[in-house]
Parts: sequence; structure tokens; C-alpha cells
Amino acid sequence: MKLGKLLRNEIPPSVREALSGYGFVLIWVIGFALFTLIPFIETFRYSLHQVTVTATGIELSFVRWANYTRALFTDPTFVQLVIEYALETLISTPIVIIFAMIIALFLNLDFPLKGVFRTIFFLPVIITSGPVIRELIAQGVASVPEFANLAAVSQFLQELPVYLRNPIQYLLTSFIIIFWFSGVQILIYLASLQKIDRSVYEAAAMDGASAWVSFWKITLPSLSTTTVINAVYTIITLSHFSENKVVRYIYNQTYAVQGGIGYASAMAFLYFGVLIILLAVTYLLLRGRARK
Repeated sequence: MKLGKLLRNEIPPSVREALSGYGFVLIWVIGFALFTLIPFIETFRYSLHQVTVTATGIELSFVRWANYTRALFTDPTFVQLVIEYALETLISTPIVIIFAMIIALFLNLDFPLKGVFRTIFFLPVIITSGPVIRELIAQGVASVPEFANLAAVSQFLQELPVYLRNPIQYLLTSFIIIFWFSGVQILIYLASLQKIDRSVYEAAAMDGASAWVSFWKITLPSLSTTTVINAVYTIITLSHFSENKVVRYIYNQTYAVQGGIGYASAMAFLYFGVLIILLAVTYLLLRGRARK
């Protein structure tokens, strides 16, 4: 007891606070190392081998980068799906961000049953978890295919290049499921809006600023960091969605005769690389605009 009191008296408060923070973070670091980092390294090792599962265990045959070259240069389906994924993500992310910001601005107002509306907009986050969303997609609830069959829309799609046609068609027919991914972003925006000092708006109103000017000059700049966080979160959420076409293709290749665990692991790492590029580009673009 005396030693503990002596240590507490000798250690500065700032150091004790830092040690407490590191203690909480250490729990996450241990969990990440055990359940993410080790499987991550093992998956990379598999991607460099031809993996064969036998009755006695797993046999590995070193093939260097053959699985990667096969995915990039001899598997047109994988390359096409990755390109479509990147375009769909780049199109869907701004829509989710704008929709979430508009709804957060609406929910930040004072009106009756505000809590009920917050629950309604967050409910899709629960619905999209697990097999529920798979069943909804199978029944066609999450898409509006008739919209793309309209004469004007169909003619517009035919005029687009091939690499843009599928992503735009996905956007037009699946905008319902895109909006379903905005629940968490709405809450994050709402929390940020509530932290903005109301006196800033009052001072702007006294200077003659309209609500529109206050939004562009006060609200939007105050949400710049939140927008970066929401954009990163949206890209990651869309990328690991269980019904993502690339994820499903990689999963199916795990059990394919001409594929296997090694080939699927290589495709997973290539897919991860594309995700990192999308995150880096999005972060640099949004941070660059936030600093101006």
C-alpha cells in the first residue's frame, strides 16, 4: 500500500493519465494481434502457396506470385468486379454522406417525436446485420429494377461506356440499400452538430447572415473532420458488406476446383489493396478541402 501511494505521488498526473489511456488501448492491441494480425499474416502466407486440404491436414506448395498474376491477368471476372466495386463505392459514398448530413440537420431541430425519428433512421443499421438483409435482397425489397427499365433511363444507360454502365445502373436500382448504410453516419453528424456553439450562430444572425450563409460558413466547415470520418466509415462498410459482389466471388473461389484457399487469399489481398487506395484518395481529397 505504501509503495502504491509512493508511486502515485512520484508519477506526474499527465503520465498517470497517459498510462491509463495506454492500458485501455492495450486491450484492443492484444485483441487485434490475436484475432486479426495473426490471421492476416497467415492469409498472406496462403496467398503465396497452392493450398490443398487433405484428411491429414493442410499441404502447401510454394508458387511465389502465381496466384496474384492469375487474378490480375488471367481472371477477367475478378478484374471487372473490382473495377465495378471501385466505381460503385466512389458513387455511393457521396450519396450516403449527403443524405446522412441532411437527415442529421433535420434531426437536430426541435420538433415533437424527435427521438422516434432518430430510432427510425437508425433501424436499418440493425436490419442490414446478419441474414436479414440477404433475405430482403433475395425478395427484391432492396432494389427498384423497374426504374432502370424506363425508356429514358434505359436509353441513358446505353449511351454510357461499358465500365460506367453497371455502376450507374446499380446506383439507380439499389439506391434504397445505399440509404440503409447511412444510420451510423447520421448519428456521428448529429453528435458533431450538437457540439457547435450556438452563440456562433447568434453572432452571425446579428451580423445579418441568413440560415443558408450560416450553413456554408459555420456548419459545413465545422463538420469537415466528421465528413472525413464518415467517408472512411462508409467505404469500409460498403467494402465488407456480405452481399458485395467481390466478396462473394472471393468466397466462392475458396471452394472452387480451379481456385482454392491460396487463390482466394491472393484475391483478398488485392481487394484489400484497392480498398486502401480508395481510403487514401478519399482522405487526401477531403482533408485537402477541409484545410482551404
